[in-house]
Amino acid sequence: MRKIFLAISFIFILFPFTVSGQRSALLLIDIQDFYFPGGRVPLVEPEKAAQNAARLLEHFRKEELPVIHVRHNSEPGGMIHKIVEPLPGEMIFSKDAVNCFVNTDLLDSLRSNRIDTLVICGMQTHMCVEAATRAASDYGFKCILVHDACTTRDLKYGERLIKAEDVHYSTLVTLKNYATVVSASEYLNGE
Repeated sequence: MRKIFLAISFIFILFPFTVSGQRSALLLIDIQDFYFPGGRVPLVEPEKAAQNAARLLEHFRKEELPVIHVRHNSEPGGMIHKIVEPLPGEMIFSKDAVNCFVNTDLLDSLRSNRIDTLVICGMQTHMCVEAATRAASDYGFKCILVHDACTTRDLKYGERLIKAEDVHYSTLVTLKNYATVVSASEYLNGE
């Protein structure tokens, strides 16, 4: 038995290995002033979604995990909202497309920082959040979408009005093919 133990120990010395866990980053998408009351494109209950995003942000900061803010280049109201205001040293990517990976260095940054899991939240569920989630999944990242840290708005198709709640939930249903969809409390409580 001792010979087996010594042989195994010798193998580990010659061929060291590490077991690495997931390296997660929080990806906050477009939580910007123009989506809040008085802004150019106010969403339904943006404060509620932003507060849940702030809870996630607090957790990631406390755990010293990477935080990535994404903002759409659009004025007026293009500042990241004060509820989730970036701290010095937190990554910020500005974009012109719906998909935050298009014409930005986001993918290179995630790969160089060895991120394999993205916790995603933001505004608007059916646009930039959906595009980020689908693209991240296609690039091979494990995606966790926090549904109550996202929101959207009513849409109109022809004469038909589609309520924000329906837009939000129908988008979440399709995104279950790309991400694990959880609430902020479920994520924070490890459920």
